Amino acid sequence: MATFKDHFSKQAADYATFRPRYPEKLFDYLGTIAQSRQLAWDCGTGNGQAAVGLASVFDRVIATDASEKQIANAQSHQTIEYRVAPAENSGIGSETIDLIMVAQALHWFDLGRFYGEAQRVLKPGGVLAASAYNLLHIEKAIDEIVNRYYHEVVGPFWPPERRLVEQFGNLPFPFQEVDPPKFEMTAHWNLDHLLGYLRTWSSTQRFIAAKGGDPVEQIAEALRSAWGKPGQTRTVTWPIVVRIGRKPSSTGQPAGVHKRRASRKNA
Repeated sequence: MATFKDHFSKQAADYATFRPRYPEKLFDYLGTIAQSRQLAWDCGTGNGQAAVGLASVFDRVIATDASEKQIANAQSHQTIEYRVAPAENSGIGSETIDLIMVAQALHWFDLGRFYGEAQRVLKPGGVLAASAYNLLHIEKAIDEIVNRYYHEVVGPFWPPERRLVEQFGNLPFPFQEVDPPKFEMTAHWNLDHLLGYLRTWSSTQRFIAAKGGDPVEQIAEALRSAWGKPGQTRTVTWPIVVRIGRKPSSTGQPAGVHKRRASRKNA
C-alpha cells in the first residue's frame, strides 16, 4: 500500500457521479469467452462501474481498489464483495478466478507485479481483460476545446502513467492474446455533466493542488458558447481499447469458452 499512487480519493464522490458507464455488450462478450462464470475479479474497481457490469454475467464478483474512499463510494450489489486491496497483492486465493477485469486502471499498476498476481489467481484458461479510453467525442467545436484543455491547460499536470493510456495497444501483455470486437461508451450529457467530468481528471486535481485555482474555468466560457443551451443534452462517445489475454490451460492447450446464457441476470 505504501507505493499506491492515489489520484482519485479526493474526488471519489464526483468520480462516481460524473464518469461514463461501460456498455453492456462488453460484459456480455466477456461472459462468452470465460470458461465458467463462477467468480470474476474487478481490479482497480474505483466506484464499481465495471463490477456491476460483471455482476450481470458472473455469479460472484470480488472488486478491489487501493483507495478506501473509492470503495466507500462504490455501487452496492448483492453479488459483489468490495475490498480495499492493491492490485499487486489482492489477497485472493490462487487459481480461483475465471476472469479479471481492469477498466481504466492498468496504467496505474506496477505491471510486472500485477501480471504475476493475475497469473497466480486465474484458473488455468482464465481470462484477463483490460480496457482503456482516452478523449471523448461530441462535435468538432467542443472536441477541440476539450483537446486543448487536455494537452495545454492541464497537460503538464498529467501523471507520467497517463502516457500508457495513449499507448494502451502497445503495452506489454504476457498472455495468449485474443482479438476482441470494437466497443465504445456512450453517454447523454448536459454541459454541467461535462464540466463535472473534466474536474474528475487526475490532471485537473493536480493543477488545483499546485496552483489553487480551477483550471476548468479557463475553458468554461468557450464550452458554454460552443454548447448552446446549457441544459441541452448531447451524445458523448469514447472509443474503448480492449486487451484480452488467456492464461494457458493446465494441459497447455487453448482453453474453450463458456456458452452464452439465454438471458442476462438482473444487475
